[in-house]
Amino acid sequence: MFLLMVAVFVLGYLAIALEHPLKVDKAASALIIGTLCWVVYIIGSKQILSLGFSHAWESFSQSNNVWLTIQAAHEFIVEREIIHHLGEIAEILFFLMGAMTIVEMVDQHNGFKAITDKITTANKVKLLWILSFLTFFMSALLDNLTTTIVLVALLRKLIDDKQTRWFFASMVVLAANAGGAWSPIGDVTTIMLWIGGQVTAANIVAGVFIPSLICVVVPLVILSFTLKGNIERPVVEEDSSDLTSANKQTLMLILGVAGLLLVPLFKTTTHLPPYMGMLLSLGIIWVISEIIHKDLDAETKNKLRVTAVLRKIDMPTILFFLGILSAVAALQSAGHLNLLSQYLDKHLGNIFLIDLAIGVLSSIVDNVPLVAGAMGMYPIADMGTSGYLASFVQDGEFWKFLAYTAGTGGSMLIIGSAAGVAAMGLEKIDFIWYLKKISWLALIGYLAGAAYYYFEFAIL
Repeated sequence: MFLLMVAVFVLGYLAIALEHPLKVDKAASALIIGTLCWVVYIIGSKQILSLGFSHAWESFSQSNNVWLTIQAAHEFIVEREIIHHLGEIAEILFFLMGAMTIVEMVDQHNGFKAITDKITTANKVKLLWILSFLTFFMSALLDNLTTTIVLVALLRKLIDDKQTRWFFASMVVLAANAGGAWSPIGDVTTIMLWIGGQVTAANIVAGVFIPSLICVVVPLVILSFTLKGNIERPVVEEDSSDLTSANKQTLMLILGVAGLLLVPLFKTTTHLPPYMGMLLSLGIIWVISEIIHKDLDAETKNKLRVTAVLRKIDMPTILFFLGILSAVAALQSAGHLNLLSQYLDKHLGNIFLIDLAIGVLSSIVDNVPLVAGAMGMYPIADMGTSGYLASFVQDGEFWKFLAYTAGTGGSMLIIGSAAGVAAMGLEKIDFIWYLKKISWLALIGYLAGAAYYYFEFAIL
């Protein structure tokens, strides 16, 4: 049964990776393995727990002075482990739902138009630098997935040639992933590490910003010598479908950005979970939007309401995270991740090599379960711990470098990140084309940022 859980997880992962050839949404596969892992776990609970790999069971049995029986194992799994892990997963899901709704509200009001209308250059190199830096910082404020969707929509208004647009969209993916890596709200993985207590907002910014910036700048410098010419703009009809005024568009942009920026401040001030701050921001924006649209006609008002926007958020992505995080939680509870951490420690034995390996794997396997697995494999060490374990304290080198590698490593393949999958779906970018044109640039940037981090924190 212990090995069957691994088999279920691996087969489910293959289904997720082969989402497009199989034509089965990855959310469906994630929900199946998220449930089946727990089913196998509880059916073989006594056998699995008797192996002695589960730290959670050892803690439970010792604190409650219980022997390993089928009844005790079922009570442990159902009343303790599932409820415990569901609480942690729910924090992430509610945070994402709130963030997605706020961003959709800004987009529904055409709030991003205030930014995109100011880009007028046609020079390829200049445009690439502008878009990359715009993406880099927008991704940190919003998130890499949303930023990629917004920027790809912008590229359709700026670039007519499909291959050129593919190239720019791919560089947007690289910049979005790098921008999300250094912000506590910029990527799901950094959100997970922040909510989990592995990093704090100020230290993740201070520790990962420069490596992430290098990850973007190095490929841009290379392309500055190889990319030539100007872009050809498509003929775009003026958009006459704005539902609200320019002043309200700008107001909603300001409210959205301020609401997202309120979240780290809320957590620092109140010490409450970040999802509460996100829900507070959403509630405030909801009330203000109702007030400023009270004089509009009923049809327009209904299109701009949060109730309408809620129908547009990406629920399959939310369900994907629910399924995959549930599966990882089952493996953590049963002891699989404990075994994996021991294997990595034994064969790599170096936090930088472990994180680099996780980053490379994240280009093949989704970085969400990889980071969830690392969080399960390596508990947060107590402050004052010395030696090897000192890297695992809150804001330790391991966690900050993990945020960088897991966030940027996915850029090496188009399917390696949520931003890449979104760009691939929106622009129909070919996997092999990306592998030939972009992967080597992403690899160089990834290694350059990692080298700086290693030099700064391991040597200096």
